Amino acid sequence: MEQGRPNPDLIIFDCDGVLVDSELLSCRCLSEVLAEFGLVLSEAQALELFLGRSTKAIEQHYHDLGEIVPDGFLPRLKSRVLETFAASLAPIPGVESVISGLTVPFCVASSSDLDRVSLSLDVTGLRAYFGDRIYTAQMVRHGKPAPDLFLHAAQGMRTPPSRTLVIEDSVSGVQAGKAAGMTVWGFVGGGHYRSRDGRAILSAAGADRVFAQMSDFWEV
Repeated sequence: MEQGRPNPDLIIFDCDGVLVDSELLSCRCLSEVLAEFGLVLSEAQALELFLGRSTKAIEQHYHDLGEIVPDGFLPRLKSRVLETFAASLAPIPGVESVISGLTVPFCVASSSDLDRVSLSLDVTGLRAYFGDRIYTAQMVRHGKPAPDLFLHAAQGMRTPPSRTLVIEDSVSGVQAGKAAGMTVWGFVGGGHYRSRDGRAILSAAGADRVFAQMSDFWEV
């Protein structure tokens, strides 16, 4: 498959920051809930440390620091995120036009849990496009940046990794897609890249292409 203008047999979309503009909302929730449990982490630090990562990465981070995430933290975080998404989540501008016009199979593969991905797609009106073609970090042993989730999704969609295009917004996601042997396009149109050089960040991570507007999806 050509890296510049591919003709994939499958497109895998990340959810947060690619389909829905959720990353800043998620980081705000994480910062607030950690504070409730006496742990200080700014929204900017949350973005830097956990963008594109699962909640296992949060637990591992504090374990490595010699701290234990308190009992009740993860359920509280999940509740806060779901409440916030239900009230405030919006789709990435132009993404519905892209996915409604696709003529190749596509699915979503996210580090978030199934409840959160399902709510995200429901709230933003995108669920009907994906049906049950939803893959999450809960389904594999190792989350991004390991390739497991993308390989699992490609297997489920009966497509070789070499014929798969991944759309990602995070370093860990780009690294996971490349480790899986897939073509990866980095997307930097989410709100979390307004004050960061996303193009440089994702290019350095190995993205084959970086773009900032869904209207430019096929404009290589």
